[in-house]
Amino acid sequence: MIKKSVLETVEGNTLSMWTIYTTLGVGILFSIYIYGIYWFSQKKGFYNKQFNIVLGVLPVITAGIILAMQSNLIISLGMVGALSIVRFRTAIKEPKDLLFLFWSISVGIILGARNYGLAFAVCLAVTVLLLLLELLPEARTSVLLVVNMGKEGKEEDVLSAAAKFAKHPKVKTRNRTMDGLDMIVECRTGKESELLEEIWTVEHILSASVMAHDGEAIY
Repeated sequence: MIKKSVLETVEGNTLSMWTIYTTLGVGILFSIYIYGIYWFSQKKGFYNKQFNIVLGVLPVITAGIILAMQSNLIISLGMVGALSIVRFRTAIKEPKDLLFLFWSISVGIILGARNYGLAFAVCLAVTVLLLLLELLPEARTSVLLVVNMGKEGKEEDVLSAAAKFAKHPKVKTRNRTMDGLDMIVECRTGKESELLEEIWTVEHILSASVMAHDGEAIY
């Protein structure tokens, strides 16, 4: 029964040239749209044109593969086997790039199934979500205060000074040597300059610096 059902589905799914050209043409329009959205969303950050080109071409390629798999059972099985042994080792560094990559492939699959309305709805929903989430205020991230003190320096003095401009300063590392004390304090503050000036008022400070922290945000 399964064999008969599969054969009837494949044999009754003959694609006309008009269907193929229409699907690929619509795929090109969606590809240009995704290309533009990626360019617009990344203009404030690191923009990778080569990756954007890949996003623009993927829907058309994916739609073509899905159309080919619908037209012939042998081609369908062959493509499943071929794609199962392909390994892509290019690392995706930005989480948002992974979102766009999955979006591009998904639109290609939906277009290959000739469900143009669903593809349009998905693109519209993703675009609205991207715009809304971009408008949300970004949580203040922590900074790292690196302090080098002399032998007579005290950790409590540094934490007291940091608490004037930072909420809940937390010591991440401390290193006591024959020359003094080295500390790294995690602070949540929007007044880095004032914090640094306050630390310089602490006795026995030899050097102090503030570095941006790329870890998780502190709420």
